[in-house]
Amino acid sequence: MLRDDTAELRSEISGLDALETAGEPATPVGLRIWSALWPKFSAVVIALLFWQIVVWSGWKPTYVLPGPAEVFVELRGLVVTAEFWYSIGITMRRAAIGFAIAIVIGTVLGTAVSRSPLLRRAVGSFITGLQTMPSIVWFPLAILLFTLTESAILFVVVLGAAPAIANGLISGVDQVPPILVRAGTVLGARRFAMFRHVILPAALPTYIGGLKQGWAFAWRSLMAGELLVIIGSAGSLGVRLDYARTLSDAPLLVAYMVVILIIGLVVDSVFAFFERSVRERRGLVS
Repeated sequence: MLRDDTAELRSEISGLDALETAGEPATPVGLRIWSALWPKFSAVVIALLFWQIVVWSGWKPTYVLPGPAEVFVELRGLVVTAEFWYSIGITMRRAAIGFAIAIVIGTVLGTAVSRSPLLRRAVGSFITGLQTMPSIVWFPLAILLFTLTESAILFVVVLGAAPAIANGLISGVDQVPPILVRAGTVLGARRFAMFRHVILPAALPTYIGGLKQGWAFAWRSLMAGELLVIIGSAGSLGVRLDYARTLSDAPLLVAYMVVILIIGLVVDSVFAFFERSVRERRGLVS
């Protein structure tokens, strides 16, 4: 009798385990890709349609505001030239270097301020003030300090991105549930170990959001810098954009603007992927 009861109990438990582990059938890869892409495609189509309607309205002559077809013909001619990819290489190299420096400075500054009440009172609001300053304001000082060089551009890129990264980390640390800190203390975590293994992982989603915002500031600062600080031997995207303006070549100018927009969207999508991955691992997104 006891054996029968035990076998019946095991059968019931295995049934409960099956209920817990059973999930919805996996969505086909093609359907997942389509569900992720169709909203973006729809938004692009709506934007292009609005652009074409404005051109059709005759608000500005086509030599000032060209239509999408004319711009994309210009863009198709650009992408087969070596100069175009050389310009993208220069701009992305500057963006990568400046953003990497900003990550180091912003992370160190955010860590120090989040862990020290004295530093928070001293420089916490100052960091926010730096973040709210327009990037263009820094360029006169940058040119005085570094003249028309790469350093002037990187100086403004770092100043534009580092405060956003620092504030993202500070905000993430502030939102860590106290129960996690208490649990870490019970398990023996102290100081650096507490920050490394408990606080920083808990603050990771907000920190990634700060990195994403920092990239947006860095990209905007870089584009402003390439328009103002023109270095003769470096034909970056900003320089090409300014040349098109000087030549009053509207299709070429808008084509470069589209390229700059696409690069920004692609990098933003990379950050969005990492952000979603972190949220999925924590059960915040199905």
